[in-house]
Amino acid sequence: MDTNTTTTTAVPSPPSSPEPRFSDKHEEHKSHRWIWVLVAAIVLISGYIYYRHRQAANDAAAKAKAAQQPRAVPIVTATARKGDIGVYVEALGAVTPVYTVNITSRVQGQVMNVYYKEGQMVRKGQPLLEVDPRPFQAAFTQVEGQLEHDQAVLSEARIDLDRYQQAFNRNAIAKQQLDDQTQIVKQDEGTVKNDQGLVANAQVNLVYTHITSPIDGRVGLRLVDPGNMVQANGTTPLVLVTQLAPITVIFSVAEDYLAEIQQQTRNGNKLTVDAYDRTQQTKIAEGKLLTIDNQIDTTTGTVKLRAEFPNKDGALFPNQFVNARLLVKTQHDAMLIPTAGIQRNAQGAYVYLIQNQKAAIRTVKVGTTDGNTTAVEGINPGDVIAVNGFDKLQDGILVRIQKPGANGNANSSDGGGATP
Repeated sequence: MDTNTTTTTAVPSPPSSPEPRFSDKHEEHKSHRWIWVLVAAIVLISGYIYYRHRQAANDAAAKAKAAQQPRAVPIVTATARKGDIGVYVEALGAVTPVYTVNITSRVQGQVMNVYYKEGQMVRKGQPLLEVDPRPFQAAFTQVEGQLEHDQAVLSEARIDLDRYQQAFNRNAIAKQQLDDQTQIVKQDEGTVKNDQGLVANAQVNLVYTHITSPIDGRVGLRLVDPGNMVQANGTTPLVLVTQLAPITVIFSVAEDYLAEIQQQTRNGNKLTVDAYDRTQQTKIAEGKLLTIDNQIDTTTGTVKLRAEFPNKDGALFPNQFVNARLLVKTQHDAMLIPTAGIQRNAQGAYVYLIQNQKAAIRTVKVGTTDGNTTAVEGINPGDVIAVNGFDKLQDGILVRIQKPGANGNANSSDGGGATP
């Protein structure tokens, strides 16, 4: 049986695409961000490398340009000036006291007292030691009594002489008796005079028991203690006293200077002598030339001079070695510059004259030198010279003037110099 039947066949629909998830979108956005970061880093690094390359090129060009230009030498300068400078004679000297006394005992006995302290300053007549005075006091009393006895005998003899003279005038006695009595009086007068000498001697010995200082000065170390026995006129000193003010310095100079020194002393000039320490840096004392020795030492060709110093501060000490500087004369209106600015070569002495920030060699003639100052000829007052940097200085080279700072370092300056 034909039956129209409709058969329906189901046609599958195409699958729909799935919806994108949130995690996938986040991963895609993150990857894009890292790409931009990497690009930016590459750009920054490239820019930095380019900048460093340009900077290195500029530095190299600046160094090359600076190398082509002459470099200024840093120096310290000084200004030449007119002034006075002394002509000195220097010599090694020894401090010598005017008076040095080795005190010994004039009498024998036991030391009873010591009145001084070691190193003490004493005055003339000040007690130092005492020797036992009792034996000498007893001897003095004894001779004093003998003197009084003999003086009484002399008085009696003189009375008898007056009687004999009166009797002789009356022709009561012979001339011989009068003459005998006259001689007896003279004998008694001699005895009394002898007794007076013994008394004076005993009195002197009594005074000698009290030992005093004969000068103003300083005592040394104690050489004897109380209770010690001392001998009369012994060779061992009991105490040493040395005068410290004034004090002298003896030094020797070459005989070549003798004529000039004598000329100054003949004119009545008191030559100044300065005493310096061993390093010749510190001035200890200032004095005057006192005298010149009477002969020249033929073995050394020198003559000795003595200078006197007040030494009120005690700076000079006996037997101390010092450097003596004798001012012979003074040169006036000399051209003075620092000694450090003078250089020498085969042609002679020269200085570096600074003009328009450039150094120029100027030949000079060197005269008197006094420490750090020297008199020269060949430059004018106000000229500026270099006093350091000579290892780099040349004729015509550019310089940069500096001034020494308070701490000794050089500070840059536009001009000017230090006047000595």
